[in-house]
Amino acid sequence: MMKPPSATLVLTRRDVKAVLTMDAAVPAIEAAFAAHGRGEAVMPPKVYLPLEAYEGDFRAMPSAVDGCAGLKWVNAHPRNPERFGLPTVMGLYILSDPETALPLAVMDATLLTAARTGAAAAVASRFLARRDARTIGFVGCGVQARYLLEAHRVVYPDLVPKMFDVDAEAARGFASKVGGKLVPVQEAASCDIVCTATPSRRPIVQREWVVPGSHINAMGADAPGKQELEGRILADARVFIDDFEQATESGEINVPLHNGELEVAALAGTLGQVVAGLKAGRVHDDDVTVFDSTGLAIQDLALARLIHRAARERGLGLEVDFVGDW
Repeated sequence: MMKPPSATLVLTRRDVKAVLTMDAAVPAIEAAFAAHGRGEAVMPPKVYLPLEAYEGDFRAMPSAVDGCAGLKWVNAHPRNPERFGLPTVMGLYILSDPETALPLAVMDATLLTAARTGAAAAVASRFLARRDARTIGFVGCGVQARYLLEAHRVVYPDLVPKMFDVDAEAARGFASKVGGKLVPVQEAASCDIVCTATPSRRPIVQREWVVPGSHINAMGADAPGKQELEGRILADARVFIDDFEQATESGEINVPLHNGELEVAALAGTLGQVVAGLKAGRVHDDDVTVFDSTGLAIQDLALARLIHRAARERGLGLEVDFVGDW
């Protein structure tokens, strides 16, 4: 039998940026959610490696679906920008052939992570927000917010953005790049679609600010103890999670569940079940819906496969033989 080719394509952030578009990312992430909802993916729970002495952590995220497998190794170091001039989140992705186990690609996953997170929120809004949504509010205006808005404009091209951040300069910078209006947190939280993307460990968005019919993408809580929304919001809303095991331990619902403000039985389901047509999303126009995102490994896999294919077609990247003679 002929040996399969063993060259691995190494893709830098520049390579990834050259081929990854949000127009392609949003449908790829939607398909990944559907596969998860139908139970077609193999996705062990995200593994955390706490680094308390360095005020950060690493996460390992393996998955396999539809003839592809891979692993993302990613960090979260919130003080990186001020301390070292480095991103809060950085990552590498290893895309593998599940049949031979050969590494197909090793690529920058920093941009991949930002894009798939933005795309996940846009998919949630497509299935859970009102069709006539006109405004989108951002609570937290860091780098991630830009990808959230870019992805939403694929689904809702005419949304008017409103921005709030405790760092007013961050909000001004975001507004100057994408357009929009700087507003108090109450106004940002009162939009038709609200995206929270902060590292907060105490609720920022209060129940009385949330208007009937709104949809909230809670994107910031990705570790135990993090919380952006007042518990009463979740108690009153139709809450959809991305993955049960991850969300209950590290998502937006983790604190309300552990302190008794929310019951597991009150959860409406997973976003994957909605995308796959197995559960209803928004039932009434005045429902408040919440998507609790912790990030799925199959989202990363979906984009890594897309990036690898596009890079091969365009002749990008560096081929490296990691396997060698055997």
